[in-house]
Amino acid sequence: MTSALLAIALMLAITLCYVSVCAVSPFGDCRRCRGMGHQLTTDRKGRPKRGKDCRRCHATGKRIRTGRRLYNCWARIYRAGTDTPEGSR
Repeated sequence: MTSALLAIALMLAITLCYVSVCAVSPFGDCRRCRGMGHQLTTDRKGRPKRGKDCRRCHATGKRIRTGRRLYNCWARIYRAGTDTPEGSR
């Protein structure tokens, strides 16, 4: 029973840490371009140069974290369901 409680406590701690990371920094680096906003290519001499803009992050280099995306979706649904009509205030 002790190992089960330890596993639950560990999962709870990991979840709370991820929630705090999503609250403090909702954007992370794009995985495709590694936060640069574009791919690096090389010219014919082998020197690195800027490539095309990243299509995944639209050249911003940032992406919304999964936890923040879920929170935004939940908040949008909650706001849509709890809005009061204009005339009933």
